[in-house]
Amino acid sequence: MKKLICVLFMIFGMFSANAQQKNTKSEVKKVIIYGSDECHHCTDTKAFLTQNKISFEFFDIDKNPEALKEMLLKLKNANISTQNLGIPVVDKNGVIFTNTGVFEEFLQKLKN
Repeated sequence: MKKLICVLFMIFGMFSANAQQKNTKSEVKKVIIYGSDECHHCTDTKAFLTQNKISFEFFDIDKNPEALKEMLLKLKNANISTQNLGIPVVDKNGVIFTNTGVFEEFLQKLKN
């Protein structure tokens, strides 16, 4: 009986450790870029992130209608107008922003 209890505790401990590792991985922050391969600001943004070793995921809204819908929903939820909207649109750890001014200042927001 003692052996059975010990084995159960060991198994429970292993599952507990795996669950903690999975939680840590899911808490990793990320940068999502919505844009187009035809947009020079989008390609410059991707190059900047790559040069600065910032991991990101890029969605081409010209080729991926689901990504376009997702981007528009995020903009709506962030109360960002889609009139005269420029790309890229960035989701940095849940904070949504676009390039609305000086491009270099926009890029610096990605580093911070």
